[in-house]
Amino acid sequence: MRYLPLTDEDRRAMLARIGAASVDDLFSDVPAAAWTAPEGFDALPPHATEMAVERQLSALAARNVPAGSVPCFLGAGAYRHHIPASVDHLIQRGEFLTAYTPYQPEVSQGTLQTLFEFQTQVALITGMEVANASMYDAATGVAEAAAMACRITRRKHVLVSGGVHPHYGAVTESFLRYTDIATEVLDPNPLGIEDLMGRVSEKTACVIVQNPDFFGNLADLSALAAECHALGALLVVAVAEPVSLGLVTPPGEMGADIVVGEGHAIGSPLNFGGPGVGLFASRKKFVRHMPGRLAGETVDEDGRRGWVLTLSTREQHIRREKATSNICTNSGLIALAWTIHMTLLGEAGFTKLARLNHMKAVEMVERLEQVPGLQVMTRQFFNEVLVRLPGHDAAGIVETLAERGILAGVPLSRFHPNYPELADALLLCATETTETQDIDALANALTEVLR
Repeated sequence: MRYLPLTDEDRRAMLARIGAASVDDLFSDVPAAAWTAPEGFDALPPHATEMAVERQLSALAARNVPAGSVPCFLGAGAYRHHIPASVDHLIQRGEFLTAYTPYQPEVSQGTLQTLFEFQTQVALITGMEVANASMYDAATGVAEAAAMACRITRRKHVLVSGGVHPHYGAVTESFLRYTDIATEVLDPNPLGIEDLMGRVSEKTACVIVQNPDFFGNLADLSALAAECHALGALLVVAVAEPVSLGLVTPPGEMGADIVVGEGHAIGSPLNFGGPGVGLFASRKKFVRHMPGRLAGETVDEDGRRGWVLTLSTREQHIRREKATSNICTNSGLIALAWTIHMTLLGEAGFTKLARLNHMKAVEMVERLEQVPGLQVMTRQFFNEVLVRLPGHDAAGIVETLAERGILAGVPLSRFHPNYPELADALLLCATETTETQDIDALANALTEVLR
């Protein structure tokens, strides 16, 4: 009864109090058809001892292939990087423990200082003037950016590039579905931002792009930013791989108005893709339209440096109709891990990390170009490229190589099942954790299976 503390007598007393004859009466409004158990559900085992459950779950976990145990070329929005052991040690220190939501935030000076440092780092690497204390992840951040752009421009049309991560576009569509905002997500386009030029109109609130895009392409966004601004629209740039900002021209320097990113790659292990931490930065003139909250620097009555919650335009702090967002909090723990990792790297270290990533990707591409029957499609890239395997099912190839102990990237059919022309397409990523022998193992295995 450790996890089910109520006795039968407890249940009878509760049912009598509310006037129900049985637990089933509580669900009488559920249609009969919905009661059909999913296949296999009725075959669930009965309760077991704690030791037995631990043993069974451990056996299930052992069937996984940890990314660090084999050659790993996974990317597509979740990137594996080396995380110093000190990051995990520091985030668990008691000084960083705080309430889930600090309703009297100025009491938590350490928390506010950490958030202030996080915001400063995000603003610097994105080339923007102001950043908030984080979002849940990049996908919800992109959706919030679209809503923010509509508030600023007073327009109701959002244009999403086909090079944006499919999850970001799908979340944005869901987020805005029951509003008067029209979201247009273009078909997947492995060729970059060519699908956008000339499509911006005077009804467009914002154009959302990604750089590097979902297919690994790097682009100069300056011309697109100029076209957007000439027609009164905003340019929103998503960054799925934050390490790229150590080497690639920041979105702010190319004319972006809002920058959204996924910070998961800094300070956090893959963990099956989460939890994430959304980066959100904008131009200072738009600060009062930003979602979430923002920590600021001040001085107290004795002239000592201190921090305050400068902006918190969310439902928990102000009237609902005045709120810019209904998000409840920021991803404080993951933001803390980000801040510690970035601080340990420093500016020079961050640049060196980005350069190492690009060098590994170049090494991978040069080796893959020697594989017969494989075509490297991405020509301007950071650490991820799109390859095609003509005449082969990329998902099947990935499964075959996984059985050989190689995590050979992400097939596009996983994200775009309705586009058969992408069935032979595969995303491959190399980071500083990728060794030369890993690349050789991948190339040799692909050479064998593509014969």
